[in-house]
Amino acid sequence: MAENQHDWAAIAKNPKFVELHRRKTSFLYGLWAFSAGSYFLLLLGAGYTPSVFSIEVLGNINIGYLFALAQFVITFFIAIYYGRVADRDFDRLTKELVDQLQ
Repeated sequence: MAENQHDWAAIAKNPKFVELHRRKTSFLYGLWAFSAGSYFLLLLGAGYTPSVFSIEVLGNINIGYLFALAQFVITFFIAIYYGRVADRDFDRLTKELVDQLQ
């Protein structure tokens, strides 16, 4: 099966690829910082302020449980947000790059 040979060094220097890589990297590092920050906030809060995390909100459900469950909600919304941004920006830039290379 014959495959097309691509000049990957030239593609890496292409302005469209550089823009795509820069946008995607900054976007992903921002999402990572937000999710890691919220995760470590849970750990630090539970470790250093257990009195706050043990405040009961509804029956046996306390702030600590709500904060832990919020991690799942945050993950769900990050996935949705990434999908929308990828459809709107990253896929468009990738299509422009591929069209330019063909």
